Amino acid sequence: MSGLVWLIVVLVVVLGVLAFAWRATSKRRTGKLKETFGPEYERSKTEGGSRRKAEAELKARETRREGLDIRPLTPEARERYSVSWQQVQGRFVDEPGAAVSEADRLVSAVMADRGYPMDDFGQRSADISVDLPHVVDDYRAAHAISMANDHGKASTEDLRQAFVHYRSLFDELLVVPGDAAPSQEAVD
Repeated sequence: MSGLVWLIVVLVVVLGVLAFAWRATSKRRTGKLKETFGPEYERSKTEGGSRRKAEAELKARETRREGLDIRPLTPEARERYSVSWQQVQGRFVDEPGAAVSEADRLVSAVMADRGYPMDDFGQRSADISVDLPHVVDDYRAAHAISMANDHGKASTEDLRQAFVHYRSLFDELLVVPGDAAPSQEAVD
């Protein structure tokens, strides 16, 4: 009988160690995803309904992103896009709706040039969330306002906010790893 007791004790200890290791690994994974995705982690958790679903979704995004050929812009392309942005920004005062539509197209052009697939907005924002989690909410907000603008349902203040949101993403898309973001004057 004492052999059976020892076997049970060993099994309980082994199961306890395995449970502890699984929990520690889970906490590390959660911590890494929270650090990587920032507010996007909480957004995904809210949308997914659980931590487990959110983490699976974010991990799937990372895996998909690893398979994409995302590249920095050439210096010439960066300059060309910067000049285009300044022109679009200059038109904002006289034609805010048109400028926001142009900003949307310009951001899309930069993303395509960098190698992001452009088929679906939801997928684009998910892909961007892996590389630029701190501005993906700006992108979503700007896009929503741009869509409202297309239906005549955006105020001038909404359009100004959309432009500011697009600019934050645009600035980040132009950055070459190791460089600082190009500075742009605010639209006020």
